[in-house]
Amino acid sequence: MKHDFFKYQAQTTPHPLAMEISHAKGSYIYDTNDKAYLDFVAGVSACSLGHSHPKVVNAIKNQVDKYLHVMVYGEYILNPAVELTKLLAKHLPNSINSTYLVNSGTEAIEGSLKLARRFTGRTEIIAAKNAYHGNTLGSLSLMDFEERKKPFYPLIPDIKHIAFNLESDLLQITKQTAAVILETIQGGAGFIEPKDQYLTKVQKRCNEVGAVFILDEIQPGIGRTGKLFGFDNYNCQPDIVVTGKGLGGGLPIGAFSASKQMMNTLSDNPKLGHITTFGGNPVIAAAALATLKEITESNLMVKALKKEQLIRKYLKHKHIKEVRGRGLMLAAFTENEAITNQVILKAKEHGLILFWLLFEPKAIRITPPLTISNEEIIEGCGIITSILDEI
Repeated sequence: MKHDFFKYQAQTTPHPLAMEISHAKGSYIYDTNDKAYLDFVAGVSACSLGHSHPKVVNAIKNQVDKYLHVMVYGEYILNPAVELTKLLAKHLPNSINSTYLVNSGTEAIEGSLKLARRFTGRTEIIAAKNAYHGNTLGSLSLMDFEERKKPFYPLIPDIKHIAFNLESDLLQITKQTAAVILETIQGGAGFIEPKDQYLTKVQKRCNEVGAVFILDEIQPGIGRTGKLFGFDNYNCQPDIVVTGKGLGGGLPIGAFSASKQMMNTLSDNPKLGHITTFGGNPVIAAAALATLKEITESNLMVKALKKEQLIRKYLKHKHIKEVRGRGLMLAAFTENEAITNQVILKAKEHGLILFWLLFEPKAIRITPPLTISNEEIIEGCGIITSILDEI
């Protein structure tokens, strides 16, 4: 299988980890030699309820027996998609009551940018330095890393960048600005939280000039920070909320949510202002609905904050200089890139899955399933510290 993987499947990097997967359950992934790996990554924050959660699996099986794809998005009434968008509206601010379901986080970002431009009639988009919103051309255009963007020029125009958490930069948001798009917590940059009411100040400035405020909740959303949405921690209310990853319970999904008034601008003049064949797919929507119900009806969000404290307690070592983030969206920083690389690669040998962050080479990603047990957390932290003892 490994030979065919490298021969037939396009690669993301020159040196993928290439672990051959047999099955996965709960907090563990098993390779084809039946070796168990404790998962501290959860598919990069996607498997909110762990692997093969029975409620998600049952929802998928029940829907498969009824129907799969039947029509392009928005034409037929599909119960799982309707119930999912209704439940999202229940837990979002009152003014955000309409959701467009798509296939991935980056597609949801694309939809949100189109919506902001269509609604305001403006073109300028302001994003943050060190931001990551995806890799399609529009999402890539929001990035300020020239070495990642340059090979794909030309990208979409009228993009400006401000420094995250720098209040003085907010004056760059003007009446020419269609939208400001930010990650609620900067992910690839190192799990950087907003400080000093920063997001509230961004919202205020957007309101002053008539710009749309978009928050990317693809990583911090769906319970990972102890609240259903990360922005609930920071006293602010966006105009558009983008979700993905953890919403699908392990299946591919994206969504952007706004007011019905705003969303209606995509349905006419021109008609089909945003279209997708598989958005709102009934099997994926059923999995997402089961995931969202379990997270909102259980104590998993409260436990996420307690588990954060457990990780901080047991992840103390002279080589760990800082642990950033909130809830189960954490990053442990070592002294340098070499140490971080050793920890991540050696952890795999010891049966623990860790991963990197996109732009911060000293960070170790720790984003386990919300369902991970206290015992599993202590076990994983013990593996990390034992590896650091050897360095």
